[in-house]
Amino acid sequence: MSLKLRAKATNSEDPGSPYRCVEHFNELLTSVYDGRRTISGVFDYAVEKHGGRDSLGTRQLVSEEDEKQADGKVFKKATFGEYKWLTFSQVSEKVEDVGRGLAALGVTAGQNVALFLETQAEWMIAAQACFRFGYTLVTVYATLGEEGITYSLDQTDVACVITSANLVMSKLKQCLPKLPKLTNIVYVESENEIKDLPDTIQLTTFTDLQSRGRSEEGKASPKQSPTHDQIAMIMYTSGTTGNPKGVMISHGNFVAAMSGMAARIPGLSVDDTYIAYLPLAHVLELAAESVLLCTGARIGYSTPLTLTDRSSRIKSGTKGDAPTLKPTLMAAVPEIMERMRKALLQAVGEGSYLRQTVFHYAYNYKLGYVEKGQDTPVVNKLFKAARGLLGGRVRAMLSGGAPLDKQTQRFMNVCMCCPVGQGYGLTETCGAGTITQVSSDHSTGTAGPPIASCEVKLVPWDEGGYFPTNKPNPQGEVWLGGPVITQGYYKNEEKTAEDYHVDEDGQRWFKTGDIGEILNDGSLKIIDRKKDLVKLSHGEYIAVGNIESKLKASPLFDNVWLYASSLHPTAMAFIVPNEKAFVALATSKGITEKKMDDLCKNSEMEKAIKDALLKAAKTAHLQKFEIPQKMYVESVPWTPETGLITSAFKLKRKALTEHYADKIAENFPQNQVKV
Repeated sequence: MSLKLRAKATNSEDPGSPYRCVEHFNELLTSVYDGRRTISGVFDYAVEKHGGRDSLGTRQLVSEEDEKQADGKVFKKATFGEYKWLTFSQVSEKVEDVGRGLAALGVTAGQNVALFLETQAEWMIAAQACFRFGYTLVTVYATLGEEGITYSLDQTDVACVITSANLVMSKLKQCLPKLPKLTNIVYVESENEIKDLPDTIQLTTFTDLQSRGRSEEGKASPKQSPTHDQIAMIMYTSGTTGNPKGVMISHGNFVAAMSGMAARIPGLSVDDTYIAYLPLAHVLELAAESVLLCTGARIGYSTPLTLTDRSSRIKSGTKGDAPTLKPTLMAAVPEIMERMRKALLQAVGEGSYLRQTVFHYAYNYKLGYVEKGQDTPVVNKLFKAARGLLGGRVRAMLSGGAPLDKQTQRFMNVCMCCPVGQGYGLTETCGAGTITQVSSDHSTGTAGPPIASCEVKLVPWDEGGYFPTNKPNPQGEVWLGGPVITQGYYKNEEKTAEDYHVDEDGQRWFKTGDIGEILNDGSLKIIDRKKDLVKLSHGEYIAVGNIESKLKASPLFDNVWLYASSLHPTAMAFIVPNEKAFVALATSKGITEKKMDDLCKNSEMEKAIKDALLKAAKTAHLQKFEIPQKMYVESVPWTPETGLITSAFKLKRKALTEHYADKIAENFPQNQVKV
């Protein structure tokens, strides 16, 4: 790796002292945008430079129809047209209209405005309007349940929500009786009709809001130019345990994060096109889109249901979003990349014997070169079909949100013929922390060195035996520091004091709870998490998150959750099979039943799942005590809507434990269930 790390102060005297990238060793980076340190200032800078260029793109819905599947299920299938683009100048005009429109509804500078909306151009336009006019943006996941939505909007005393007609009728309407301060709902129009809301609610369409804002042009400006230390947004976490927490992010925090991230994306330019489909309420997606937007690149909007030709909402024979857009850059959480890997392997498995043989030969041949950091231009042509799933032009992918499995990373390297970078950060650090040197780091399993606006410190954790003095590499709890560290949790001083720290130099630190290791090349590797370490009743520790990620490498599994506690001698695996692979395996065994619920109860198929689990455990070299000895096969996938995983596809362990309490009790009858 070309980037070297040095410890602040003398590392030999204090092995736990902070690590910084050498280019910004003396002073951490705050802005690369002509010195501007507010989000609105940076966006204005982009508009000044790239006014006439395409900025935000949306595909137009052509038609939609119900399609009945072989198992009797009915899915809505859609046909979409080409992308329609707004230029930077047009986006800026809409931002101005929305900002003035909100002022006409009575919103004033410093007031909280909530965005409860799916990822789309209107989300970004509304957010930039809040930043420009000095309103505080409150982000709420579109996939949150009623309890989380109500908690977030009530805690922030929101009077105005920007949402969609679909979300009003499916979720927000049920929350209104508990939100007496909410009086304005602005909604993006759809086929869904809004009806039967309380008389106290004023409804405004997003189109009418912009029209109202245009009619206000020429009047005294309601803007209040923000400062870099002003709170730009309250970003609610997805809430893996308990209620979501509102993280207070200043303008300066976010611009510093954008600046550090931009420096790690190789060759970033106005010629890039980014496909946006992850939740914009997640800091990874908002940071990625903001970096691309302020570089002058294009952003085309998509969804996980329309991403590829094979996606569930795309009508057979028509184009998905990625093949239409042909992006050069994309971000993904590990779960999305694992799904892509399994989908590609299934497609290969459906081909002829010759095709399968050629694929596996080409894959293994190219893999050897990839692991040495070398390319194979001729062999790359054999992966044209695989690359075509994402449009054929992706030159780099960035994974964040959780550690990426080595197998999955290498599979994407080979089949997509591009580097896959990993990043490490949290909502509390604006998604920033460390990012791999995408163009030159060919390793797997590491999160790279600190970006220029952040520093890393390893703090001893006695109970787990992790110390900065450990050999061969320093280890400890990861603390992140610098201008990317946010201002704490909204209306939660106790939790803020617990998780944040200000040192004698005035430097802000966030205690991540993750256990890291600094490798010889200066990269950070996440090796454990305090909350994921469980001591079994015989005294051995197991890292449940690490084991889950290794078991999920099985092509037969879509998801895996491990229940473990100090009350029990072994863990129990809850497994959601991959439906397509599971049904195909059943067919090969002569089992004619196609319903997942019946297949999951079939003794022969249960044995197949157990065999797959043991095979994945053996491949991952798990120790005997790490291998779960009990198992339950779940036919219903875990989705954010069920409340069992977050919008970023992270397991909600407490919710899962409560949901499966009866199954756990059946398997551990002598012990209580530990929630």
